[in-house]
Amino acid sequence: MLEIDKQSPLPIYYQIEAYLKQQIDNGTLKPGDVLPSEREFSEQFNVSRMTVRQAIMNLVNSGYLNRQKGRGTFVASQKIAMTLSGLTSFSEEIKHRGMRPYSRLLSFDKVPASERVAQQLRVPNQTPVYEMKRLRLADDIVLALETAYVPVALLPDLTEADVTGSIYEYAEQSGLRLKNATQTLEARSASPEEAELLTISPNAPVLLIDQRTYLEEGDMFEYSRSLFRGDSYSFTVSMERI
Repeated sequence: MLEIDKQSPLPIYYQIEAYLKQQIDNGTLKPGDVLPSEREFSEQFNVSRMTVRQAIMNLVNSGYLNRQKGRGTFVASQKIAMTLSGLTSFSEEIKHRGMRPYSRLLSFDKVPASERVAQQLRVPNQTPVYEMKRLRLADDIVLALETAYVPVALLPDLTEADVTGSIYEYAEQSGLRLKNATQTLEARSASPEEAELLTISPNAPVLLIDQRTYLEEGDMFEYSRSLFRGDSYSFTVSMERI
């Protein structure tokens, strides 16, 4: 049991943070374990709840813990390591890691392409496109929030039922041949609305990935913007000297 040393030059919140991190690293606290409340910790350590909150938020921001609105604070699962090479779908990546992928459809509409979306898809403004907003899950854990756009002309019979799985698989079964994709990555903080959907704390770190996917013929197939939880993912990029 941790005994707070109030004479130590180390801040009290740091002592609590280091103690909890040690408990996680040595396996005393396991992935999925729920932590006591801030009130219980403050009584246990005889410190203010504000001090406890700072220690816990530091661990949330560093990926050791995650907060789920209305449920509590949990020890984070091991991060999913994604390799940014090769064109694979979210569903294929998750299956490859022995987990069950699932997409929770938030909206599915046919809309005229805005100037930004049209530019990304290389189509005229107002071209009919599908706009699909989905939460991407693995083993019932929310990992990403995705908004994707696909020209209606490429998949004229696409339905809501078809986008609960892999759009790539559906496209290939429809005769389209996917070739490659380019991605732009940007780290930022989650907005309150995004945080609620991703079941993380407001302003928690997320990774925004803009992706443009191409067909064999060189035409654009899809433009997507995905927000990945910073506490659930790590990305590896393979590079060669040129």
